[in-house]
Amino acid sequence: MTRLITGATGDIGSKVVNLLLDRGEHPRIFVRNQEKARKLFGDRVAIAVGDLADPASLQRALEGVDALFLLNSGPDLAARDKAAAGVAKAVGVKHLVKLSSMDARQEVGTGVWHAQGEAAIRASGISFTFVQPTGFMSNALAWAPSIKAQGILRSPTGHGKIPFIHSDDIAAVSVAVLASRNYAFQALPITGQEALSYADMTAKIAAAIGKPLRFESVSEEEEQRQMAAEGDSPGMIAAHMSIYRAIREGRLATVTNNVERVLGRRPITFDKWARDHAAAFL
Repeated sequence: MTRLITGATGDIGSKVVNLLLDRGEHPRIFVRNQEKARKLFGDRVAIAVGDLADPASLQRALEGVDALFLLNSGPDLAARDKAAAGVAKAVGVKHLVKLSSMDARQEVGTGVWHAQGEAAIRASGISFTFVQPTGFMSNALAWAPSIKAQGILRSPTGHGKIPFIHSDDIAAVSVAVLASRNYAFQALPITGQEALSYADMTAKIAAAIGKPLRFESVSEEEEQRQMAAEGDSPGMIAAHMSIYRAIREGRLATVTNNVERVLGRRPITFDKWARDHAAAFL
């Protein structure tokens, strides 16, 4: 089997590549920066240079490929998903695995874009699996500056909970469904073991670093002002507010068993993630 991995130099994509290498495979990767890819993987992978915004370059990369791992982001992702699915179908790719978002199920925040991308892939007729993770544990690294400077995490999520998932679990599930047709034409929402509030996660980081920390609830308006001051676009701010509101209202607290169903083990806990990344908060 020949597999093409997009987004291969990013967090999830690079983990997917390394897991395939650990299985003894020699995947092909689709990247914009060949030098960066070569530094990461040496000659253990085949490198195809191009961009998802350039369907012709993707078509060249997909020649002879059996399965495609599609990782896309940004407000234009639906158009790129549609183009990628069309090209993949035309050249004979047998299966497409899209890294989507659990937010697509409710069309919350950036999940709106992913829902549109999923619809385009379904319409193409290609065999697919949508891997739909909830929020990433690694997103908590964005809390480090305020925790380090003030010992405080501020968020407009209130008492709402969300079952953040470890990126290692996302990559492992993605590789499992790339290697199997058992999940064809399915959407797999994947989560961590338990739904936690931001106050809960603050306490777990405090335990990991051995320092007292405090969670402070703030208004959406205050969070919007802060994000705008940091240079975030209006569209990205609106997407974040939609997610924060859904968390606060309890709409993103669902825990699934799909990580265990696919991998045969429980998901990695937030406690372990916090211990492994404690240095980032000190």
